[in-house]
Amino acid sequence: MPADVKKKLEEELKVLETELKIELPRELQKAAALGDLRENAEYKAARDRQEYLQARVGALRKRLSELALINIDALPKDRAAYGSTLTLLDQDKDEEVTYRLVTAEESDLTKGYISTTSPIGKSLMGKREGDEIEVKTPQGVRHFEVLKLRTIHDE
Repeated sequence: MPADVKKKLEEELKVLETELKIELPRELQKAAALGDLRENAEYKAARDRQEYLQARVGALRKRLSELALINIDALPKDRAAYGSTLTLLDQDKDEEVTYRLVTAEESDLTKGYISTTSPIGKSLMGKREGDEIEVKTPQGVRHFEVLKLRTIHDE
């Protein structure tokens, strides 16, 4: 995993944990001082924010631990996997496209970076040069042929 992705997630986690541990308890205390909690909109809003932050912090921690498990050395050298760049023939449009398989946090279609969890990304995982692929996308079924494969080990 690129260091900038890890850093970005860690920074978000730090900001959210600060809000959760320092700022929200103050807001809850102020709101509770206003009286009846059943009809207190400030208190309800702070509690809702607290629940959201707890869920987001949990999701970030889980994602960081998942990303830490990526072992570059264990990735295949002859098939598409994380970090691979594939040149494909879009058989429906008769044109070449190039995609790099990345994590969801790195995906940027304008750069040709697609997530390994996207419909096209999932379908490319494990493919080799010459393989033909049929992908069901929200826009309909697309057909590709892998023309060229460069794995993360080739770079």
